[in-house]
Amino acid sequence: MLKGFKNFLMQGDLIVIAVGLVVALAFSTLIKAFTDSIITPLVNAMEGSGSSSPGLGWVVNGQFINLGAFISAIVYFVIFMVVIYIVLVVPYRSYMAKQGKKVFGSPEPPAPTKTCPECLSSDLPSAATKCSHCASVVA
Repeated sequence: MLKGFKNFLMQGDLIVIAVGLVVALAFSTLIKAFTDSIITPLVNAMEGSGSSSPGLGWVVNGQFINLGAFISAIVYFVIFMVVIYIVLVVPYRSYMAKQGKKVFGSPEPPAPTKTCPECLSSDLPSAATKCSHCASVVA
């Protein structure tokens, strides 16, 4: 039962979805901080009602634009993504590499190419028999 659960957790699609969900949750925190700390006070300042609070930022028509909270959310987002990368992505990549499976985000070697003898284009696939640029026959 535990081996089956481990196989379920190590499916490639499940890990990709989990990482995407975590990124989305962290990004939603960033967006919430932006709207709560910058957009909402600007809208309230245009309306004319006012309140202020201490911290890094400035006051516009009695509304405090809390730049400190937004910078804090950015720092949170960056730290959170680094931790997710170190805790989830790196171990998953090493596990999948040991299994001999393709890992997302890994660089792939470039496909072999050859050069056309007529126009000297060097981006022809190695299996090409005609040049895609000048239509000459390539051996």
